[in-house]
Amino acid sequence: MNVRRMAVMAAATMLCATAFAQAPIPQYGPNVTLEQAKKMAAAGEAEARKNGWPMAISIVDTAGQLVYFQRMDDTQTASVDIASDKAVTAAMFKRPTKALQDAIAGGGAGLRLLTARRVTALEGGLPIYIGGKIAGGIGVSGGTSEQDGQVAKAGLDGLAK
Repeated sequence: MNVRRMAVMAAATMLCATAFAQAPIPQYGPNVTLEQAKKMAAAGEAEARKNGWPMAISIVDTAGQLVYFQRMDDTQTASVDIASDKAVTAAMFKRPTKALQDAIAGGGAGLRLLTARRVTALEGGLPIYIGGKIAGGIGVSGGTSEQDGQVAKAGLDGLAK
C-alpha cells in the first residue's frame, strides 16, 4: 500500500512540476497611462468608500515609478509608503503581493523572500495586465490586508469598464 501511495504522489508531483514549467512567464508591455491609472484609482476609491475604509492607492509603471497616487481623508500615515511599496512589489516581481505573503507564511524556502530588496509581502498589491502584458502595479493600504486586496482588485476591475 505504501509503494502505491508513493507512486501516486510521485506522479502528482511530476504533473505539478510539468504544469508549472509550462506556465508562461508574464512579459512586460507598455506602461500604464495616467488616464488608466486615474480610472483604477477612482474604482478603488469607490469600493473603499462603499465600505467606509480610508485608503491610500498607488499606481506605478513596470519599473516601479509612480504614475498616480491618492490618499483618502483619515487614512493612516503609514499607508502612504505601504501602498506604494505594494504597487512596486507587484510590478517588479510580476505577481500579487499576497503570493509573497503566502510564501513567507509557509516558511521553509519562502523565508528567503525576507532577504530580497523591494519586497512588501502584504496583500493589497496586484500587477496591472493590459493586453496580456504587465503594464505596472496597483497597491492599496489602509485597512486589513484582505480589505486592501479587495480595493486593489476593484481598481483593476475598474480598468476593464
